[in-house]
Amino acid sequence: MNKIRKGDQVIVLTGRDKGKRGTVSRRVDEQYVLVEGVNIVKKHVKPNPMKGTTGGVVDKTMPIHQSNVAIYNTATSKADRVGIKLLDNGDKVRVYKSSGEQIKA
Repeated sequence: MNKIRKGDQVIVLTGRDKGKRGTVSRRVDEQYVLVEGVNIVKKHVKPNPMKGTTGGVVDKTMPIHQSNVAIYNTATSKADRVGIKLLDNGDKVRVYKSSGEQIKA
């Protein structure tokens, strides 16, 4: 079970974007996530007349390792760790480590 999922509000812990908050737009693979507004780089793109794209410098969001982000707890307005709790009916749910409160998915 992934502790950080698509749609989660996260805060960046390390790197040049430290302290920025954003929403996870997608998981690239098992370890990397794309966060909106975080880790944006300039990419030089060649024009392609067949596809109708113009060349130039574009901004592109690059993946960030999931260990460099933490889920944002709106109740405490801080970063928090995620735990997994087993319910009586056998379902697994994500909870905040600090409060034990269930994370709304």
